[in-house]
Amino acid sequence: MNHYETVFIVTPVLSEAQVKEAAEKFKALIIENGGKITNEENWGLRKLAYPIQKKSTGFYQLLQFEAPGETIEKLELNYRRDEKVIRFLTFRLDKHAYEYSIKRKGNLKASKEEK
Repeated sequence: MNHYETVFIVTPVLSEAQVKEAAEKFKALIIENGGKITNEENWGLRKLAYPIQKKSTGFYQLLQFEAPGETIEKLELNYRRDEKVIRFLTFRLDKHAYEYSIKRKGNLKASKEEK
């Protein structure tokens, strides 16, 4: 199984609950197709670098997961079909990027425990 990371931007006209619902839908899709979620981050409402579909902000969501290659095709097809998603990017992590993500997760957990 390969390690992947996907970031998608959801339209800002939705409520927080609808954004979580969209994220849960994509997580379920990954799990149904033999994947395993290793990390999830909600980056919240952020300003876009340039307007997309006349919107200047969007809710960012990051998912890191392990899955077979066929899962990516199904995931991206569902991103395209979902009207809530205005942009997405999925890529495979090489061994160095994967090691860095593990190290980064450790630092994030440590900083959360300090608070």
